[in-house]
Amino acid sequence: MKEITRPTFFTSFCCWLLGLLLLTSTGSCSQDQKAQLKEVLPGALTKAGGPQPRLDSVYIMKYMSAEPKFKDQIEWAKKFYRERDFRLGWFRNHELVPQATTMLGVINKAANEGLDPKDYQTKNFDQLFAALKDAQSDSTKRNALEKEIDVALSATYFNWASDFYRGTVDPRAVKTIDWQVKRNKVKLHKALMTILQERESTYGYYDFEPLHPEYDRLRKALAEYREIQRNGEWPTIPATTRLKPGASSPAVTALRTRLLGPQPGGAPASAAEEIPARTVANNPGTAAPAAPAATTYDAPLVAAVKAFQTQHGLKPDGIVAGETVRLLNVPIADRIDQIILNMERWRWIPKKFEPNYLLVNIPDYTLRVVEDGKEAFTMRVIVGKALNATPIFSDKMEYVVLAPYWNVPFSIIDKELRPKLAADPYATLDRLDMEVVKGSGAKATPVDPGSIDWANLTQKTWKYTLRKRPGPKNDLGDVKFIFPNSNDVYLHDTPHDELFSQTKRGFSHGCVRVAEPIKLAEYLLRNKPGWDKQAILDTIANQKEKYISLPEKLPVYLVYFTTWVDENGQVHFRDDIYGHDKALAREYFN
Repeated sequence: MKEITRPTFFTSFCCWLLGLLLLTSTGSCSQDQKAQLKEVLPGALTKAGGPQPRLDSVYIMKYMSAEPKFKDQIEWAKKFYRERDFRLGWFRNHELVPQATTMLGVINKAANEGLDPKDYQTKNFDQLFAALKDAQSDSTKRNALEKEIDVALSATYFNWASDFYRGTVDPRAVKTIDWQVKRNKVKLHKALMTILQERESTYGYYDFEPLHPEYDRLRKALAEYREIQRNGEWPTIPATTRLKPGASSPAVTALRTRLLGPQPGGAPASAAEEIPARTVANNPGTAAPAAPAATTYDAPLVAAVKAFQTQHGLKPDGIVAGETVRLLNVPIADRIDQIILNMERWRWIPKKFEPNYLLVNIPDYTLRVVEDGKEAFTMRVIVGKALNATPIFSDKMEYVVLAPYWNVPFSIIDKELRPKLAADPYATLDRLDMEVVKGSGAKATPVDPGSIDWANLTQKTWKYTLRKRPGPKNDLGDVKFIFPNSNDVYLHDTPHDELFSQTKRGFSHGCVRVAEPIKLAEYLLRNKPGWDKQAILDTIANQKEKYISLPEKLPVYLVYFTTWVDENGQVHFRDDIYGHDKALAREYFN
């Protein structure tokens, strides 16, 4: 008698699967059953037939390692595919998702971002898509192409997104670039999942958009300046030009063309024409003014010059000479490069600022106080001179110090005070209202300055603190604002208020002096009981140092932007006072 064998698990599974398929084909399969089938055999219900192929880490590594331009993106690709259990990302039911076409279109226009499209055109997708179309009848070949195309699209996206969202230059990897602001931590695999509509995000990844409106405004300015460049360089103003309102000169013709033409670097013609138009409107019955003589430096042109001076950080006096002429003659190609470099810096900025923070833009010599995402007020600042450049970094403010001591850096002792201290330490310290102490704060004890060998002093043998007492002679003025950092940089008052009237304010040894310290202190302590303006002033008058902790630590950003576009669409430029643009240009454009 023939032995009857029990059905194997495989046979049972096949029967169950066949039953589900039959139910599906007759339309009597429940949604739950369909879901079970997709779970067991992904792609079994796709239009093209057959399951959607899957990837694995070995395939991803091998494919991307074979292409030098993809190597740096391997980790992003592994994270992306691991999160999706190695399912394809750019295909649904064997069909490419529309985001693939959108991304390739964005890459073709990468020049709009100051990027080079060729850097991201590593694979010929037209050929790959054509080969995929021809392979539809061969499931093995089709699946192999789908896998290749999927990984190639992901690697291409990561190449582009890495530059667009994080920057083409890593500022922390280049010694000549000073940028220690906290890092942009965009997770590119999450951004791609957002683009593929697999997760929600508050950022503009869906539309391949930038993270900051400031960047977007610069991008529009870049397009405007390139349009001007295509139409020819703007006219040159003779370097010896000196014009006051009402003067006549052949140079006025070039100046008028430079500023009253369609030039975003100056006031638009409509704004310049507003002055005579308003004069007529306010004097009914009077005739419109005659067209100005081409060589006369008239009111509309003066208004345009003042607007230009404001946009370039100069005193808006309407006088065309010296610095104004120099800035008028900066080649448009240089301005385009400057815009591109500052767009790059915005890619380094964290993808989102805190609701409240302080921001010092060093080349603009300005402090901005932001509250609930809106600018509360601004004030002028003084920054480090070129030899003592203020560092670019971010931290959190913790203390306001009233009537502060000034602890003199050893570099100043060594380079400026040593000869005087060696000659007569007592008279020098008395004249400067300084003292030498051991220790710090309330525990500091006086040290006899005559016991110190000032002539042979080195930083290694210097074990004390030289400090200036609180009072009107103190270099820190009445208030110091501390955000502890390794650079030993802080904000502070100054007894030299006259320096704030200068347009270029690089005078300090590296710290940032603020024009309105009491206003800033009052603002920072507004939620600290017992510390209104009068209490602040009374404490300063006592000339005894007082540390006050802020109720909450406040983020502080010391940044370096030499061009930006304000909310009214006006493009502003500033000089590269520390040469950071030049250092970045060497990395970015080469």
